[in-house]
Amino acid sequence: QVQLVESGGGLVQAGDSLRLSCAASGRTFSTYAMGWFRQAPGKEREFVSCISRSGSVTYYADSVLGRFTISRDNAKNTVSLQMNSLKPEDTAVYYCAASGQLVLTTTPGDYDYWGQGTQVTVSS
Repeated sequence: QVQLVESGGGLVQAGDSLRLSCAASGRTFSTYAMGWFRQAPGKEREFVSCISRSGSVTYYADSVLGRFTISRDNAKNTVSLQMNSLKPEDTAVYYCAASGQLVLTTTPGDYDYWGQGTQVTVSS
């Protein structure tokens, strides 16, 4: 079992940056692909970014491509999401998730473990 705890959310202005972190428990962190998802009020949870077990492959949603960067440190059991040039439409609760799928996936249903989420609010 993997427990995930996100941190780093907050209230920022448009154009600012934030760095989200997710700390994972357990010794098997490197066997999981990791993803970030977000959910805005009244909307479905949507894919943001994911990273393969080794960190060599990453995917991004078109809406964040070029602004967000995902990374992981398997020695520290952490995954991070650097968010630059934030926009009001990035406002959401951001969730870290772990997937045991062999293929890197952007589908929320393919992720086995989820954190509790951290709020990101971007004012205009």
